[in-house]
Amino acid sequence: MDPPPGETLMRALELLYALGALNDRGELTKLGRRMAEFPVDPMLSKAIISSEKYECTDEVLTIIAMLSESGSLFYRPKDKKLHADQARQNFVRAGGDHFTLLNVWEQWAETNYSQQFCYEQFLQFKSLSRARDIRDQLAGLCERVEIVIQSNPNSNDITPVQKAITAGYFYNTAQLQKSGDSYRTLKTSHTVYIHPSSSVFQAQPPVKAVLYYELVMTSKSYMRQLMEIKPAWLMEGLSLRPIVPISCTYATLFGTVAPHYFKEADLEQLATGDKKMPKAVGAVSSTQRS
Repeated sequence: MDPPPGETLMRALELLYALGALNDRGELTKLGRRMAEFPVDPMLSKAIISSEKYECTDEVLTIIAMLSESGSLFYRPKDKKLHADQARQNFVRAGGDHFTLLNVWEQWAETNYSQQFCYEQFLQFKSLSRARDIRDQLAGLCERVEIVIQSNPNSNDITPVQKAITAGYFYNTAQLQKSGDSYRTLKTSHTVYIHPSSSVFQAQPPVKAVLYYELVMTSKSYMRQLMEIKPAWLMEGLSLRPIVPISCTYATLFGTVAPHYFKEADLEQLATGDKKMPKAVGAVSSTQRS
């Protein structure tokens, strides 16, 4: 077996450092040891641990479990495409795809995890069952690292959930480009597009900043499972780094933690909103309404 490329190892170490899992000597921090208890991507484990601060661990566990099965959750029979599309649209919630998945789970749970409900709503029962198993395992691990599983005290305010997920997934963020039909990733400055299956696809006006779960490479690079974010939350996601001075500016904080991933000018533009966005008409997106 060949060893992994050195560049790949360096990227992984930079990510773990930015997440707070490693200190400046490359040693596991207390946070890193807690994160290591979860057999998931480090960004997901950081989101789980951050949810304790925002008192929304219950919702974050559900979203993470559902994300793992999101690619096979909905099905679309050839003879019932319109009905399947309508059923899926009925699950859409403000804030993006993460909250659509949360809504699917909550409605399924209200039916006592009914298989008939899945059949009627064009959902894959096996996929939801796997998500339930994953969630149960993650909940058990939360007890192991002494995380109290709390529900968001105000279900109408999704900001705590958004902030908790952003704390782990700040690398997977992108901002709208001047063209208005594509985004530029903050991590690699690649041009990416919203996947047509996303609930924020073709939103008017376009969402200015998004967080995505994964990239899918086809004829274009598509972001899947998107959540609307506010740029200020990116700063919050990194403000927990104990070795970075609290007095650091927005751009300095990112530059110190991950100098190979972010450009100071772009971060300042995103933070202050100085970058001109394309004009759009139509309905206002949920994040902007709030």
